[in-house]
Amino acid sequence: MRCTSCKSGTMIEDKTTYFAQLKNCYVIIENVPCLKCDQCGDVVFKGSVVEKIDDILDDLEKIVSKISIIDYSKVA
Repeated sequence: MRCTSCKSGTMIEDKTTYFAQLKNCYVIIENVPCLKCDQCGDVVFKGSVVEKIDDILDDLEKIVSKISIIDYSKVA
């Protein structure tokens, strides 16, 4: 699959770190599966991963007060 950003790179399976700022906290999710361009580094998530991230963020927003660091592979 070609990169939609740079048009010359190839998207390869990799893992990345996802950052989110919610109303009352910051969330860092490590080891999130993604497709990453081998040229420009652009990251794309599959739909199922985006859904899981949304679920994680919804749950954390209710209980976290400042900063949370989560390993995707342990909560997915």
